[in-house]
Amino acid sequence: MPNLTATIVDTTGIQKYIFGSNRLKENVGASHLVKLATDYQVKGSWLRECFESLGNVYIPENNLDVDLIITEDPSIIAEIVYAGGGNTVLLFRHEENAKEFTRKLTKTVLQKARGLNLAVAHHIFDWETHKLLDVIAENLIKTKLGKQKRNPLSSVPLLGLSVTANCISTGLVAVGSREIDGTSRLVSEEVLAKLANAENSNKELKQIILDGNSFEVPYDVDDLGRSEQESSYIAVVHIDGNQMGKRFENVGKEQYENKLPSEGNRDFVKAMRNLSRDVSFATETALKLVGHLVVESIDSEKKVKGKFQIKQNFIPFRPIIYGGDDVTFVCDGRIGLSLAVKFLKEFERLTENLPDGQGKKSKATACAGIAIVKTHYPFARAYELSEALCSKAKKLVRDETDNYSSRNPIFSALDWHIAASGLLGDIDEIRSREYQDSMLTIRPMRSHEYGGKIKVIWQDFTNVIQCFKEGKEWKDKHNKVMALREILTQGEDATKKFLEIYGKELLPEFPRVESTLREKGWLNSKCYYFDAIEAMDFYIPMGE
Repeated sequence: MPNLTATIVDTTGIQKYIFGSNRLKENVGASHLVKLATDYQVKGSWLRECFESLGNVYIPENNLDVDLIITEDPSIIAEIVYAGGGNTVLLFRHEENAKEFTRKLTKTVLQKARGLNLAVAHHIFDWETHKLLDVIAENLIKTKLGKQKRNPLSSVPLLGLSVTANCISTGLVAVGSREIDGTSRLVSEEVLAKLANAENSNKELKQIILDGNSFEVPYDVDDLGRSEQESSYIAVVHIDGNQMGKRFENVGKEQYENKLPSEGNRDFVKAMRNLSRDVSFATETALKLVGHLVVESIDSEKKVKGKFQIKQNFIPFRPIIYGGDDVTFVCDGRIGLSLAVKFLKEFERLTENLPDGQGKKSKATACAGIAIVKTHYPFARAYELSEALCSKAKKLVRDETDNYSSRNPIFSALDWHIAASGLLGDIDEIRSREYQDSMLTIRPMRSHEYGGKIKVIWQDFTNVIQCFKEGKEWKDKHNKVMALREILTQGEDATKKFLEIYGKELLPEFPRVESTLREKGWLNSKCYYFDAIEAMDFYIPMGE
């Protein structure tokens, strides 16, 4: 058959676009605009509309175990291959079809989502002799798309040519006003589009996580459970799958074993469609279960676990990004740790039969970074911190598995930081300065048990927190616990003397660590209890 044109649609500068504002409603609307531009399955998708406008095209719907239609039916001029990982891959019969689609999509984005930057690349290849896997991975993603991202075209917005006012969020020329925080504010066209799409995003999200109950999804960080006359915090949680790109690559390569390229191409497309569907289903379902957990925790007095009041009828939980294996949500700071662990466990359970590209099936794992910050802390910086913490958790996984090459199973892990004030420097600098070169912390840690020699898992850690809160030796002795926290910073000997003065009361048990830890709080130049005391006010058990 004649050559085909493979096309990939992606975005650039997405973090800045979504999280550039400290207003949750704008973040939510921006995330929905990205979906409209890149995801053909979302309601009202611009990508889908522009694609269908070309004429006789094929879009895979529910039945994904079908061969490519474009290679069998000459009347089909284009077909969507799959969507996953924030990008969409398409096939066109002619290069001009691909370019026409690109013109329509980029024009739509320019008109309806100012500030959102698309990256689109095309590559012509021979279906019979070239592997579609290599075309996508090497020619499109690595070479052409990579070049666009490394050397983006400079975007210089046309600023005011006469007397103008600036947008409060973007600094660009204001074109209108909207009521924000109870006050009429001047905003740019970019912000108007984000605000206009926030409601559509909430409607979609309510269907996913609320199942028609009477609660509402919050638009504002102040609606996440902020307590009156208390120091209020939110948790920004970023979760990303472990080695998911490698899994897709391995599954893709597996389809070409002992096959001609054309035959392997068909199997590759089916495998990618199925894998993308299964990962997206697991992510969305895990998110739904987390949402249900939050709703079920709200009692008749509208309190979460009896600890804090929800504001009006808003649940204290709000996903911002969800798709593929990438999730970001924001919630009340006191439940962020629990909800992150709940998601990790459900994601593993829902992916336990996922193909691994080595002839077997194995569960997928993920890592979470949780930034617990003051309610009105700059959102973009909080998101950057959550990403950095997620990377720290991933480093633990790499180190414990010899860069994913050992027999030790890949596991889920989490890391977090509680910012009682501002942040000065990156997370490594903070831990070097505030945690004695990280000796005071045992973060990051595994979310649960996976076998092998493990010293700390999440359940052990939370048991220690609960002992400090409810255990007979420590309950109602807040001042004593805070004094212990200060003594822990002075080292092993000082901690041991402190415990002797208070009647040789032993510290709570870490069951996988030698028992002498309970007498001195330190082991092998690591303090095991500082993190637990620090997290006491930021941990409410949610049944994770």
